[in-house]
Amino acid sequence: MPSFDEVLKEAGEFGRFQKRVFFLLSQTGITFSSLFASVVFLGRAPDSFWCRIPGAAELSERCGWTLEEERNLTVLALPGRNGSASAACERPDVTWDASASCASPLARGNHSSLPLAPCRGSWVYEQPHASIVSEYDLVCGNAWMLDLSQAILNLGFLAGAFILGYAADRYGRIPIYLLSCLGVGISGIIAAFSPNFTVFLIFRFLQGMFGKGTWMTCYVIVTEIVGSDQRIVGIVIQIFFTLGIIILPGIAYLIPTWQGIQLAISLPNFLFLLYYWVVPESPRWLLTRKKGEKALQIMRNIAKHNGKFLSPHYSEITISNEEVSNPSFLDLVRTPQMRRNTLILMYAWFTSALIYQGLVMRLGIIGGNLYLDFFISGAVELPAAFLIIVTIDRVGRRLPFATSNIVASVACLITAFLPEDIPWLKTTLATLGRLSITIAFEVVYLVNSELYPTTLRNFGVSLCSSLCDLGGIIAPFLLFRLAAVWLELPLIIFSILAAVCGLLVLLLPETKGISLPETVEDVEQL
Repeated sequence: MPSFDEVLKEAGEFGRFQKRVFFLLSQTGITFSSLFASVVFLGRAPDSFWCRIPGAAELSERCGWTLEEERNLTVLALPGRNGSASAACERPDVTWDASASCASPLARGNHSSLPLAPCRGSWVYEQPHASIVSEYDLVCGNAWMLDLSQAILNLGFLAGAFILGYAADRYGRIPIYLLSCLGVGISGIIAAFSPNFTVFLIFRFLQGMFGKGTWMTCYVIVTEIVGSDQRIVGIVIQIFFTLGIIILPGIAYLIPTWQGIQLAISLPNFLFLLYYWVVPESPRWLLTRKKGEKALQIMRNIAKHNGKFLSPHYSEITISNEEVSNPSFLDLVRTPQMRRNTLILMYAWFTSALIYQGLVMRLGIIGGNLYLDFFISGAVELPAAFLIIVTIDRVGRRLPFATSNIVASVACLITAFLPEDIPWLKTTLATLGRLSITIAFEVVYLVNSELYPTTLRNFGVSLCSSLCDLGGIIAPFLLFRLAAVWLELPLIIFSILAAVCGLLVLLLPETKGISLPETVEDVEQL
């Protein structure tokens, strides 16, 4: 009986069939990255808002004022209050008389001596539906809730890595992929029309969970249907993630409301349900579930589309003698090589995500045109995939993996100690750090899938990548808390984390040109 890799070589390791499946599944990267970074535009700070004093609404209605006229005629100036000329987070503790003059309602006198009261739910926005900030009053004392919404999304990613990663190894790649696409679409629509912030958070969590299911599962399918010399597609698929980052500011620029943006990044997931008829189950996974006949049938179909022909003498493909059981964390750490791989990969995921998001947020502090700055920040990531493609099949996985972490470490360290009077150099080095950590981020995807056996691959990738979501939750708190002590202190922490990661990944086995391991024993022999 031939092995799976022998049959795959005869059917074509990256023929027309695999290229079609790769292109179709890669579109998932665009929708997932849009979800990943959507808070930047869903949570835009309102251009203008103020606190409405009780009675002002009735007076404005009686006088027929526009919002601008109401603001000019009823908002009392509070000079000396944090340099602000108007009350946004607090207001004078007074009530307007609805019978006041429409021409000049403000009484003469010193309004700065009036007692103050916090503004509670009485904010007025010039564009009330532009973002979730104005929709749910996430301003002033409620501003922390915007950070909470992103933390909830990352918690959803974390839950998806465990729940759907486990399910994909037990029930199949395609069923979980399709279920996840349906879940992302439905939860995204409900989130767009949430009546309050609590409901929004619930479905934001669910969208994150299902979104992680689509991304991780499609990635595993792509790497399992190509030959060992073609697994570079695991890097190329990252380009579609970057394309989503680049496209997102254009969508946000053209759509003025947050509901419209939310629907634009959610509805395309329903189109992926059509893949049920064109993307087959992973034959590698079928073999691990003792379904050799169905796997061989799919391989014959792949060969037919690739213009190849499988020998009619093939009646069965060699399947793993390893007993298939429900995967657990213990399976990932039971043997020495598996344990070392798992712990190093978990740290690499955590470090890459923490530094990546930290550098993105740090560059965003400089202000400027939000749409243009976000587009440029995405475009900076494009060279990462091309650099990997050029080097990874020539020098292997470990060297680019380690080098990118070390370069990121050095870039962060130098940036921290550069004087403030050369901001262009600080920005350039910070950008170099982001490019380097992006390379590390993309390599860890590929290496992670190559270091686990088929029976544990989806679960292993999902579990290790869950540390990425933990890093995403910690990143904003680490950045802003440490920056309050010393602005450059986060860069020092980033530098240390990246340097340690660069050394640790040298302990991983090289997987260049090696067939995907089918059993734990295969991993131990790498």
